[in-house]
Amino acid sequence: MPTVEEGIRMQQRALWNQFAPGWKKWDEFTMQFLKPMGDAIIDALALTPTDTVLDIATGTGEPGLTIASLVTKGTVIGTDLAEDMLSTAQAKAQAMGVLNYQTQWADVSSLPFDDAHFEAVSCRMGFMFFPDIALAASEMARVLKPGGRVATSVWASPEQNPWISLLMGIINRRLQLPAPSPGMPGMFRCAKPGLIAGFFEAAGLKEVTETPVAGVVTYRDVDEYWANKTEIAAPVVNALKQADPAAVAQIKEEVSVRLQEQYGRGPLAVPFGTLIIKGTK
Repeated sequence: MPTVEEGIRMQQRALWNQFAPGWKKWDEFTMQFLKPMGDAIIDALALTPTDTVLDIATGTGEPGLTIASLVTKGTVIGTDLAEDMLSTAQAKAQAMGVLNYQTQWADVSSLPFDDAHFEAVSCRMGFMFFPDIALAASEMARVLKPGGRVATSVWASPEQNPWISLLMGIINRRLQLPAPSPGMPGMFRCAKPGLIAGFFEAAGLKEVTETPVAGVVTYRDVDEYWANKTEIAAPVVNALKQADPAAVAQIKEEVSVRLQEQYGRGPLAVPFGTLIIKGTK
């Protein structure tokens, strides 16, 4: 019988493969949205042209592809639990002519690399979905060379992220959904300040720091917002499956009113907040 961690891993793999087509469709929009966090991770890694870099939870390829353009004499390996996401990442690399980026399926809880193999490890928005956060941090530290750097980003509190919490709050209230079990994967599982920093320190990393990065994500209008969230936001899609068409229409109407009240009727610039955590081996 699978352990709890194995069950989570299987669910996550199936979930991200299920949503891979939507992420491919919205890739340009999503990568622009997440770019500030990728840029902050890259800055934190202090890369050199010869570095060998591991990009965990690479998804459709970022920030690994951007890193590959910087480590011109090095290499980047992008890993993910979802094969269909990796297919998109590899296709992007080929289309861009990026020759020093490759993808490899891997589970962060058991990375298929030797000890002290990489100069740097990046992980953008992955930790909140890992079955065992402590083990993931330990594996990242294990594959780093002495003096190597690791940097990651996670979502800050729901209050700082109305781009998703506004919608999910309305859905949860109208559908009376139960609260997720403690410790289960979710958007804000790692939002507590100092949480990931503590796991980094427990894994033996030094010079651990945590820095907030905030900004806005802009949607053309309410229709674009709704289409985006109902095609790539797994919590939204899975929740709305439990509602009949009339309830979905009511939720959309309330979301529309709330968004326009708070952000106007033109382009919607909705805030987001994240934490960037880095450490050195």
